Amino acid sequence: MTDIVDVPIVAPAVPVYSHPGDAGADLVSVEDVALAPGERALVGTGVRVALPDGYAAFVVPRSGLAAKHGITIVNAPGTIDAGYRGEIKVALLNTDARETYRVAKGERIAQLILMPVPRANFIPVDELPGSVRGDGGFGSTGKQTRGDA
Repeated sequence: MTDIVDVPIVAPAVPVYSHPGDAGADLVSVEDVALAPGERALVGTGVRVALPDGYAAFVVPRSGLAAKHGITIVNAPGTIDAGYRGEIKVALLNTDARETYRVAKGERIAQLILMPVPRANFIPVDELPGSVRGDGGFGSTGKQTRGDA
């Protein structure tokens, strides 16, 4: 069973989950914005929330906007901390090289995902324990295709 968390909200349109089991609730634009090719803009949603301590919300792109129009979020995922009470705005980017994209007021522009986030207790040490991966990163596993041994 999925936990349900009460989140106080001030919003002209409360985010909704489109389907049962969806991880993200849709955020909509409260303004009309034209994004020329390569242009980015901070787009308002009018949403303000009071997240419970121990939770954060993450603003992520909508897959349909990305696949069909090249619209993504510059800082994806955008992090909303529990203590933040301002408007959630979305830094949209038009990655299409040719077409301007027009965001209409009321259009779904992003998704909001709520997650529990533990606090870390950072413990300074002189050396980290070993692991199979070690310090390999950024392509260290090489290019592989299905069927490679």
